[in-house]
Amino acid sequence: MIFERGHFNSNKIEKAFINEALSETRTFSFKKQTQYKPTVFISHKHSDLEDLQGVIGVLEKHGAKIYIDSMDNKMPEQTSGETAQRIKEVIKFCKKFILLATDDAIESYWCYWELGIGDTHRYIENIAILPIKEKGTYDSNYKGNEYLQIYPRINYNNAFTNIHGQYFKEGYYVEKPANKEGKVYITELSEWLKQ
Repeated sequence: MIFERGHFNSNKIEKAFINEALSETRTFSFKKQTQYKPTVFISHKHSDLEDLQGVIGVLEKHGAKIYIDSMDNKMPEQTSGETAQRIKEVIKFCKKFILLATDDAIESYWCYWELGIGDTHRYIENIAILPIKEKGTYDSNYKGNEYLQIYPRINYNNAFTNIHGQYFKEGYYVEKPANKEGKVYITELSEWLKQ
């Protein structure tokens, strides 16, 4: 499933979840890791903030703590090598990495670079792609189809259904790409976040 823009905003997300996540990002410090440790680095294009807020709410409801670089007050005002170094350190520190894979993010050099850092330091079992396409477009027109073939991705199951021989209730899941034998492993989002 490739989500359409606005999917996450249509969920009734409490502003308190979003405000708490943003507040924790603003005060994020490696020295305070005993007090607060973000679990998910969300790579995103800054033009996707509207979709990002709904995603933050969903992830927080599933037990995640979020880091959003655009909300980090320790980032330099002008993008620089210091920016890249801080992002690299935070990706290495966070437990999980999610790429909010909109068309804009897929074309962003920063998002490509962040995914490369995540791939190097978080490994495949701790990375997920959250694909989002423009409203009214076909899945086949989605620019990130290559990513969906090699990385786990976040999906939504609408009802209690049989997926690849397993029964799943309604909710968000992380689905790994098929292995050499064609087997697909699916994990509830909240469980994946804990792993």
